[in-house]
Amino acid sequence: MTQHPTQSPQFFLTAPSPCPYLEGQFERKVFTHLVGDKASEMNDLLTQGGFRRSQNIAYRPACETCRACVSVRILAQEFTASRNMKRVIQHNSDLIGAMHDAQPSTEQYSLFRCYLDARHRRGGMSDMTVLDYAMMVEDTHVDTKVIEYRRRGPDSFITGKGQGELIAVALTDKMADGLSMVYSYFNPDFEDRSLGTFMILDHIARARAMGLPHVYLGYWVNGSRKMNYKMRFMPQEHLGPKGWERYDHEAVSR
Repeated sequence: MTQHPTQSPQFFLTAPSPCPYLEGQFERKVFTHLVGDKASEMNDLLTQGGFRRSQNIAYRPACETCRACVSVRILAQEFTASRNMKRVIQHNSDLIGAMHDAQPSTEQYSLFRCYLDARHRRGGMSDMTVLDYAMMVEDTHVDTKVIEYRRRGPDSFITGKGQGELIAVALTDKMADGLSMVYSYFNPDFEDRSLGTFMILDHIARARAMGLPHVYLGYWVNGSRKMNYKMRFMPQEHLGPKGWERYDHEAVSR
């Protein structure tokens, strides 16, 4: 009698719901659970296939009438910072980024709450409690890290543990071929530092130091202004019908 593996992933399809990025569109997602001792291997394969992770769920768009969401990854080893990006790095030269295991803290949640209240008060995550946040960080069966960015120097707040003020956090998956930025947030009072850009630049530097070729940025949504920032980090590859292909912005614009 033929036996079939019991750990094969099962995929499910969500019902249509209003798209949060493009007015008048409806989104659907295909998803599966990332659990068990093969979760990291499966996460690598699915991420390379255009999926994103949220807790122990891997998902990707499966919209019926729209293909605007495109998976994007930066070619970290070829990346060269622009003049403006170099200024962002210099402006944040007083920050220290430390990578930790995926463990939540009340300090992280306080910063997360300030970020949501200032930037995404009406978003889908706006009512997340401290327990919801803990689940977002801890509910993972893959190699997930928390990178904390703290300010040093005489003007920074020093805690009893001798740590500087926490002003930004990135939740990141470490994969065989790169780093996948799952979620990031920062203190909105430091908006002039361009901390979102800085954290991506830091991930590129970390990937290069680790010998990893890619930094996965999730989806670029063609037609959504809030996603345009992802196009600034070149060179990059987009996932299309033929697989990952180098994105040529000039060719697309012609």
